[in-house]
Amino acid sequence: MLPIDWLLIGSCHAPACGRIDSMPARTFTLDEAKMLLPVLESLLRAAISGKKLMEEVDGELQELSHRIFLNGGTHVDVVAVARRKAERAKAEQRAKDALAEIDSIGVQVKDIDIGLLDFPCEVDGKTVLLCWKMGEDSITHWHGTDEGFAGRKLIDERIARSKRAN
Repeated sequence: MLPIDWLLIGSCHAPACGRIDSMPARTFTLDEAKMLLPVLESLLRAAISGKKLMEEVDGELQELSHRIFLNGGTHVDVVAVARRKAERAKAEQRAKDALAEIDSIGVQVKDIDIGLLDFPCEVDGKTVLLCWKMGEDSITHWHGTDEGFAGRKLIDERIARSKRAN
């Protein structure tokens, strides 16, 4: 089984991503970011669903391995195990594809478990991150590139009127 460590944090930490969070590939205006939310939420839900299934199957396989160990061996329905492993592989690919699609748009997945996305935005010659968390109706917060979720601030007029630099 492949590790899912990179799914825990986000697509920019995926193997061979090649992008550094502090140097965004593109920037978004607030309006552009808001227009992308329906598509991004759908992709994020697909990634979360895939990750959840992967964790479920991993738990089942770990439990099976533990039972085999404790019993000194046991009868295993190899067809059922193979089926679950195939389901896991498909779920992993769906999650990777969804995260890769989000990444290709230029949006940063910061936390897949809570559905946290950042949109690079150019404001007064400086890059800031428009911040959205799944469940929020709209993008209403931003933070500096070195602040993270804890440093979220309400969007002010300066952020709202920013224009795209690239």
